[in-house]
Formats: sequence, C-alpha cells, structure tokens
Amino acid sequence: MCPSCASPLRVKSLICGHCATEVSGEFELPILASIPLDDQQFILDFVKSSGSLKLMAESLKLSYPTVRNMLDDIIKRVEKSEKLSNSNKK
Repeated sequence: MCPSCASPLRVKSLICGHCATEVSGEFELPILASIPLDDQQFILDFVKSSGSLKLMAESLKLSYPTVRNMLDDIIKRVEKSEKLSNSNKK
C-alpha cells in the first residue's frame, strides 16, 4: 500500500539478477504480495501444514480458536486487497 494515500502499489520494472535483463512497464503485484509479511508467512506455514489448523496451533503453541481467528483476519485482509485491486482496474 502507498504510504501516502493507501492505494495499492504497482511494479515499474523487473530485473534478472543473473543476466541483468530488465523488463519495464506497469505491473500489478499479486494479491498475496500486498498483505503484510507476517500474514504471508502464516499462509506459507499453513500450506506446509497441509491446511491443518490443528498442526498450526501446535507449532505456534496457541489454541485452535486463536489460530482460526488469525486465519479469519488474514482472509479479511486478502478480500480487502482483492476489492482494492479490482476497483483500480476499472
């Protein structure tokens, strides 16, 4: 999100770290890249636990309801990012 107006940020160029090829233009960030890093990490851990909130709760040493609430909060943030992204496409 833009620190000035809170609109979604866009990427202007991409560069290959190996051969230095650069692609310029205006690219939209994937939805998951637009959420906070701790949310991204939670999603990665969730996928690695085969989508088991029970395993997530055990590994985080939290209760199942707490982890469920964390996931619900992330879902809300993802949905908000999707709405912002879709409204900017119009």
